[in-house]
Amino acid sequence: MGKSTLFNALTNAGALAANYPFATIEPNTGIVGVPDERLAVLAKMYDSDKVVPATVEFVDIAGLIAGASKGEGLGNKFLANIRECKVICHVVRAFADANVTHVAGGPDPKRDIETVETELALADIETLEKTLPKVQREAKSGDKDVKAKLEQVQNTLEELKSGKTHVENIEGLDLLSAKPVFYMFNMDEAELTDEAKKKELADMVAPQKCVFVNAKLESEMADMSADDKAAFLESYGIKEDGLSQLVHVAYDTLGLQSYLTAGKKETRAWTIKKGATAPEAAGVIHTDFQRGFIAATICSYDDLVRLGSEKAVREAGLMRTEGKDYVMRDGDVVEFKFNV
Repeated sequence: MGKSTLFNALTNAGALAANYPFATIEPNTGIVGVPDERLAVLAKMYDSDKVVPATVEFVDIAGLIAGASKGEGLGNKFLANIRECKVICHVVRAFADANVTHVAGGPDPKRDIETVETELALADIETLEKTLPKVQREAKSGDKDVKAKLEQVQNTLEELKSGKTHVENIEGLDLLSAKPVFYMFNMDEAELTDEAKKKELADMVAPQKCVFVNAKLESEMADMSADDKAAFLESYGIKEDGLSQLVHVAYDTLGLQSYLTAGKKETRAWTIKKGATAPEAAGVIHTDFQRGFIAATICSYDDLVRLGSEKAVREAGLMRTEGKDYVMRDGDVVEFKFNV
């Protein structure tokens, strides 16, 4: 059981999962709600008619093999799919099973990671080499910005050719090696609680983050209720299912957080970048909210739940009115005031 099996289990997207290389030819897309236990608590408190979680879109593409940058294994097509993503999650096989094929003959996480990173770097080298002559011609005009871009292209090309696998992006090129990355290790059931094994794999990809899952267990949990899933995870000594791990690490890698709105009509989570101001957060709901922003009435989720109501929060002096310079925090419960 591998990448597409995990994708199906985590997103319920129904992607083809087969025991042969390149079973995934067209990219499969799954849009899933971000697990957030705070929503159910607020929905009960406000007697909300519906709950709307933040969402993340996952795209399952075929695994890359050596030579992908030159078209091996339909490589060029798969690399084009990656360019459209904001973050890359490498699903790495870390289990041994003679009944499950591996395109390179057998699992070797270090080798497989290096293969993918090398192919992404080679694809970027090709992109930069095609771009270089054009930028060199434009730089003859003496434009300072173009000359700076030429230097950036030359330096990045040199870095990638010397073996560097993670570089800074260059505007307009969307380099694969510049995308944020994290890793998902697909492990044996027994290894999920083997802290020494997990540390070995985590050290292999540091400082990038990683998560550990077992595709078979994730498949078994796919249709379980929340309570049954929690009991099932506890029986294996695991705190979070794969989807929760995946979303939390993806959020952290991309520098994202959620703020909350709550009322009778709905309780909802909204995704914003860490460091976003109140007007920017309002703009996620509607551009008019940002354009006509006046103020935001805010309390923390923890204060609201601890005290039990907005009225109690106000009486405790913990309901705040914030202006345009306020930097949002994860878990802020917000009502925006605006005028267009």
